[in-house]
Amino acid sequence: MPIYDYHCSQCDKTFELLVSLAAVPACPECGSNTLEKLPSLTAPQSKTAGMVSRARTQAAREGHFSHYAASERPRIKP
Repeated sequence: MPIYDYHCSQCDKTFELLVSLAAVPACPECGSNTLEKLPSLTAPQSKTAGMVSRARTQAAREGHFSHYAASERPRIKP
């Protein structure tokens, strides 16, 4: 079941609900069914230094260097 963002026009509250497609959601504050479905935000992309470092380490282990600059590629000793 997806999570949707809703805005209640009766009590002016915005909230998230986990609803099935067949369900008719109601406002948790006032119980009204006059809700406006809002576009939900997507999950933020992982851009922290630690996550990038772990991803690069894993890619290096697997031999994936196509997205690295030449200066970032590990030097392999002959």
